[in-house]
Amino acid sequence: MPLAPRPMATALIVDDHPLFCDALSMTLRAVAGLTGIETADRLETALARLARAPLPDLVVLDLNLPDVMGIDGLIRLRQVAAEVPVLVVSSMDDPRVIGACLAAGAAGFVPKHARREAFRAAVEAVHQGTPYLPEGYEPAPQGSPRASARAAAIARLALLTPQQARILQLICEGKLNKQIAWDLSIAETTVKAHVTAIMRKLGVQSRTQAVLMAKTTDFTSLMPEVG
Repeated sequence: MPLAPRPMATALIVDDHPLFCDALSMTLRAVAGLTGIETADRLETALARLARAPLPDLVVLDLNLPDVMGIDGLIRLRQVAAEVPVLVVSSMDDPRVIGACLAAGAAGFVPKHARREAFRAAVEAVHQGTPYLPEGYEPAPQGSPRASARAAAIARLALLTPQQARILQLICEGKLNKQIAWDLSIAETTVKAHVTAIMRKLGVQSRTQAVLMAKTTDFTSLMPEVG
């Protein structure tokens, strides 16, 4: 039995460029019929918004935010957004990036330079419950060691709770347990317990290995490989 079309009237745009947010808001209202649009300039702001009702019908996410590392932001949003579809809109339209987004649970991908019609088609596809891919997209070849490591990292990072993902992000920023405890207003012993759980879920033995795994989803690892 085909799925019933999901509601598509409100959206949360997560992007730290005000002019692009304004332009995209006008585009979504004009070509996709969305009536209620909110914006957030950081991932943490978006996560806080998604923690309260009512949820938007759609989240539109830029990957390049000040407080995230690559696909990590999408993974964390998917953990909190529940059934709300996340449409990625990014200038990083390399097939590796698009494939990683789909693997991390994105409902579709639209390049930032796309025409207005692409945004209409993307929202309509999400409305119908089908993924949207940019015209001419062809999946990147699979099977390389880097692609395999990236896929494994995405799968393991998706196992983290939102709090664990936030702590891993702070670890990647070089913060110590005491600093993380202060930032999150929790006990240092709680941070230590989370770090232990993070390493277990990621299958690593040290904080350094955890950071390296997180960095496999960063933009630099998704750029065309040389040699």
